[in-house]
Amino acid sequence: MSDGRCRSCRSNALSPILSLGETPLANALLCADELDRAEPRFPLDAVFCSACALFQIGQTLPPDALFRDYRYLSSCSETFVAHARALCDRLIAQEPLATDSLVVEIASNDGYLLQHYVRKGIPALGVEPARAIAALAEARGVRTVPEFFGPGLARDLVHEVGHADVVHAHNVLAHVPDVNGVIAGICELLGDGGIAVIEVPYLRDMIDRVEFDTIYHEHLCYFSLTALDTLVRRHDLAIIDVEQLAIHGGTLRVSLAHGTRGRQVAASVPEVLHEERRLGMDRRSYYDDFAANVDRYRTGLRSIVNELKADDCRIAGYGASAKGTTLLHYCGIGAETLDFIVDRNPLKQGRFTPGSHIPIYGPDRLIQDQPDYALLLVWNLADEVLRQQAEYRGRGGRFIVPALSTTIV
Repeated sequence: MSDGRCRSCRSNALSPILSLGETPLANALLCADELDRAEPRFPLDAVFCSACALFQIGQTLPPDALFRDYRYLSSCSETFVAHARALCDRLIAQEPLATDSLVVEIASNDGYLLQHYVRKGIPALGVEPARAIAALAEARGVRTVPEFFGPGLARDLVHEVGHADVVHAHNVLAHVPDVNGVIAGICELLGDGGIAVIEVPYLRDMIDRVEFDTIYHEHLCYFSLTALDTLVRRHDLAIIDVEQLAIHGGTLRVSLAHGTRGRQVAASVPEVLHEERRLGMDRRSYYDDFAANVDRYRTGLRSIVNELKADDCRIAGYGASAKGTTLLHYCGIGAETLDFIVDRNPLKQGRFTPGSHIPIYGPDRLIQDQPDYALLLVWNLADEVLRQQAEYRGRGGRFIVPALSTTIV
């Protein structure tokens, strides 16, 4: 639950931006014997903190309920694995890293990133609270601690293995209720000359592209560089570099260090901070049109889907994703519209989507059934999915790519 205060600065200067209603937990996939049980639903409301510019949701659910039985596998995406490999190769050369270095990743998932260090003989340690997924990482040869990360665990790790030369935290800061605790833990764990690399979905892209389906109960915070800068300065860390990346529908990659000792601050840092101020991202008014644009998105997508169903077209879904849960729920699209959903993740196959109870199969089902259309619920992986599904498309299948201006390809 929420105490009505900002997760970062603890201010109560929170303004409502968007309400997506009461929704089920986005990754709470169901077994067949659970379909008749009542599913818990929780308010999903986005708010903005005028004191520190952090965009966030109003509810906080217990992490154990969200992440202990987590079924998301990063390695199922070729795009994510290639993205991780390129970053590891760059850091190995840049820092440089060797067999006496230490790399730690917070929320290391199935070892999709740290495996690239391990293969080059560089010591790596993962921290991953989802125990089944931590076990998959161990099977890859990535030593993994199956716990939630915070200052206490950071101190334990320093005592056991020493300070880290590189700390990775990719797409995790948005998921944690205690963002100050995670940043304090990074500060504790990071060696004096080390670097922490954090990636978060970029708030500007979410607002400008109306990516409302990235809002769900696991994603508690949505960062601008302004909000991140305020957060890390509170813990005596400095942003020394920032990159804007296309992955995940728009991502900020920031590099942190203990001050700027021996490190030059890249010109991109003040440039992005200045641009955010120019746009007004630190003010409530920047977000005024978001709710209306989300409503337009829903209207447009429903119109296209309803027209196709009226023409007796068969529609499936691609990607049993968390963002898919938000999109389907808010747009009122369920089992009456989608015959099934396919997903590459074997941990999701054989389950049913939360709320809408749509069955989930492997991607081969698209070829077996050959529905007329597939609604792309992982639009952030559009290029990868369209390439992988060349046979389905070659047989006449088409993808509905949802957006403010939905397209069919």
